[in-house]
Amino acid sequence: MTHRTHRIAIAPSGFKESLSAARVAEAIAVGVRRVIPDADLDLIPLVDGGEGTAEALALAGGGRLVPVTATGPVGGPVPSHFALLGGGPVSGAAPGPLTAVVEMAAVAGLALVPPGLRHPGATTTYGVGELIRAALDAGARRVLIGCGDSGTSDGGAGALQALGARLTDRHGRELRRGGGVLHELEHIDPSGLDPRLAATELVVACNPHNVLCGKRGVARVFGPQKGATPAEVELLSAGLERLAAVLTRDLAPAFAPRPGVAIDLRTAPGTGASGGLGAGLAAVGARLLPRYDVLLDGLDLDARLARADFVITAEGALDHQTVRGKIPAEVARRARAAGVPVLVLAGTIGPGAQDVRAVGVDAYSAILPAPMTLVEAIGRSGEFLADATERAMRIMALGTRLAPLAA
Repeated sequence: MTHRTHRIAIAPSGFKESLSAARVAEAIAVGVRRVIPDADLDLIPLVDGGEGTAEALALAGGGRLVPVTATGPVGGPVPSHFALLGGGPVSGAAPGPLTAVVEMAAVAGLALVPPGLRHPGATTTYGVGELIRAALDAGARRVLIGCGDSGTSDGGAGALQALGARLTDRHGRELRRGGGVLHELEHIDPSGLDPRLAATELVVACNPHNVLCGKRGVARVFGPQKGATPAEVELLSAGLERLAAVLTRDLAPAFAPRPGVAIDLRTAPGTGASGGLGAGLAAVGARLLPRYDVLLDGLDLDARLARADFVITAEGALDHQTVRGKIPAEVARRARAAGVPVLVLAGTIGPGAQDVRAVGVDAYSAILPAPMTLVEAIGRSGEFLADATERAMRIMALGTRLAPLAA
C-alpha cells in the first residue's frame, strides 16, 4: 500500500513581545515532526502590519532594513528601522518607484511603552512621521505604513507634527504631543508639511474594522488595553472627535483625490487603525487598504492553503477580537473556502474565542501547560508551542489514524 506524505501548512502570526511569526512557525514545525517526522510542511509566517512587518516584507521582497533612531512613544529616542524593498509593488517583483515599509510598532508600539508609563493620552506617533521622512530622504516615493500593536491614541497627530503640520489651540499655541490634549485643538496649519508628500504614494495597511469615532471608536475599543481609565477613554474619544473635525476642515480638502470628495475621517474603514493613525495619514492623502490585501501580496496564500491536508495557525490571544480581522480568522476564512480543516494554537484563550468557529476554525487550544507568570510564559513560549503542537497532533493521530505515533 502506497504511503502518502501528509501536507501541513503552518501559517501563524507572531506572539506580541515574544516570538516573531517565523519563530512561531518554526516552533510549531518542531512539534509536528515529533509525531509525523516525514510530514511535508509549508511554513508561511504571516504579519498583520504590527511587530515584524518591515523585516518580513524585506525578506519576502529582497529588500533590506535601514536603521534609524527616532522619537519613541513616550518621547525619548529609540532605535528603530524601516525597510527598503526596491521598485514595484510590495513584493518588489516589478520595476517602479522605490518602496519603503514603515512599521509603526517599531517606533510607537505598545512594547516600547514601559508598563508604568502606559497612558495613551501622553504617548505619541511623532516617530512614525520621522520614519516617513527618513524613507523619503532615502529616495522612496511609495511608502507602505503597517498598522498594528500600537501604544498610542493620538489620531496620528504626532506623525503629522513630525511631517511639518502645526497643530494649535485657540490661543495659537502649539499643542503638546499625545491624544490627551486633542480636545483643545483649534487649527491645523499645513503650510509646513513636507512638500515631497504630494509626490509620494502613501498606503496604510490596516484593519478595516477599526474606526476613529463612535460607539466602536478606537479609544473605546482599545484605550483600556493601552492603560486608559474610563475617564481617560472619554477624554480621548472627545479629542479624536475634535481631531476628525479639524482635519476635515483644515487639512483633508487639500489632499482629497478629487475636488469636492468628502473624506469621512470619523467612521471610514481603517481610520481607527493604530490609535487613529489611519485617520491622520488619510488626511494627507494616504489610501487606507485592508491589511491582508496588501501584506499577503506575493505569498500565493490561497493556493498554498488549498494544497494542504491540514492548516495550523496561531496567535498570542484568542478572544472576541480574533474574528475582527486577526490572522487566524483570515487564515481560517481562506482555508474553509478550500475545504481544508484548521487548528488554532493560542497563548491564552479569552471570552468570545468560540466565535472563531463561525469563520472556519475547526478546533483551538491554549499552549500554556500550567498557571505561571507572564514573564515565564513569554520566555518559554517557543517551548510551549512545540509541546502544545505535539499534544494536538498525537490526539489527532489517535482519533483519525493520521500517521503512526512516534516512539
